[in-house]
Amino acid sequence: MDVRTALRQGIARLRDANVPSFTLAAELLLLHTLGKERSWLYAHPEELISEADAGRFHTLLARRAAGEPTQHLTGRQEFWGLEFEVTPDVLIPRPETEHVIEVALDRLAVREVQEGRPPKNSGEGLLIVDVGTGSGCISIALSKELPAAEIIATDISAAALAVARRNAARHAVNDRIRFVKCNLMGEAAISDVTTSSVGAQHAAPLQGNAATVDARHSRQFDLVVSNPPYVGRHEKDSLMREVRDHEPEIALYGGEEGYELYAELIREAAYGLKSGGLLVLELGHNSLPAVAPLLDFRHWTNVAVTNDLAGIPRVIAAERS
Repeated sequence: MDVRTALRQGIARLRDANVPSFTLAAELLLLHTLGKERSWLYAHPEELISEADAGRFHTLLARRAAGEPTQHLTGRQEFWGLEFEVTPDVLIPRPETEHVIEVALDRLAVREVQEGRPPKNSGEGLLIVDVGTGSGCISIALSKELPAAEIIATDISAAALAVARRNAARHAVNDRIRFVKCNLMGEAAISDVTTSSVGAQHAAPLQGNAATVDARHSRQFDLVVSNPPYVGRHEKDSLMREVRDHEPEIALYGGEEGYELYAELIREAAYGLKSGGLLVLELGHNSLPAVAPLLDFRHWTNVAVTNDLAGIPRVIAAERS
């Protein structure tokens, strides 16, 4: 069997199984099987593939047709121009989450200009926390864009943090991100992070929540950023099977309605941010009406919403008063 025939069969099989983006999925699975780049695929359509490779390819096609995400079968997903390892322990990075990075970088630059300082293109002096880091895609992208910034990445899942650590090592930023096991900001909000070693990857994990935050430790961070769980459990039956059956529930569901975690996260951020610090949150497709009132004028100013390419309110950002 040659490459052209294998690809044609793969596309037909996934199309018949009603797989979304079936052509791209077949291409990615064939490339993964052969260990080749996409440009090679169309430059060598008559190249013969081995019987063993054909067998592996058809096994992957069967698993994809049964609902397993392509990213789980290949073990990777691109985000912010970087390749990330993904497993069933983490949410698959999605293109709309790149808006979180864009908004965070834009708001940081604008803040510097407003205060009469040149933009900190290196991130020097910035302390950032990425809440619910999952694969680490947000914290790693920010570390690439702001190489001098100190970043703490939290997650309640030890398995997710293991994936994030491997991704940080893959992109050579593991000495600039401290991974912390906790719920939301947890003790990251109250620890003396300004004197800790951010690169201390194997320090004892912190546990707990921010209920005991006091004035001695408040407003340390320059930026709190998060893509929190925001799908409502009542929506479960309407989700695509790839999401419902294969992505981690702890990273998907934010409660029965989906927006329940935002109140606590915003409260913790109000304690953890410096005056003038920034909060940037990804939104669910229908969560803006519930989230926007939480950013009251007592603690927050300069609240703004950014739509994604589909016109859905996707990111909400605010400045600590």
